Amino acid sequence: MKPPLTSRNWFGKASAGVILGFLLALGCAGLVKLSMGIGEAFFSTKGQFAMWLMSPVWALTISLCFLFRSGLRAWTWLALGNFVVWLPIIISGGLVR
Repeated sequence: MKPPLTSRNWFGKASAGVILGFLLALGCAGLVKLSMGIGEAFFSTKGQFAMWLMSPVWALTISLCFLFRSGLRAWTWLALGNFVVWLPIIISGGLVR
């Protein structure tokens, strides 16, 4: 039987959500920017969509990070999610342009 969800380890969970959640939201916005071929058009509709996508993704990540059973699991899973999101950006050279 799995242990019930508790408020223990809230600092580890919250810090994972804030730090790695921000990087995850930034990576998701970068993926949208890369997939839409936006380039440097920040003031276009597509550029604004990619930019404002960060807020709901980050808020959702912070909210859902408390569903992890421990702070270590939150850090591990969010780090893995960051790896998956940032890998295509790095491979495509999106950071260098």
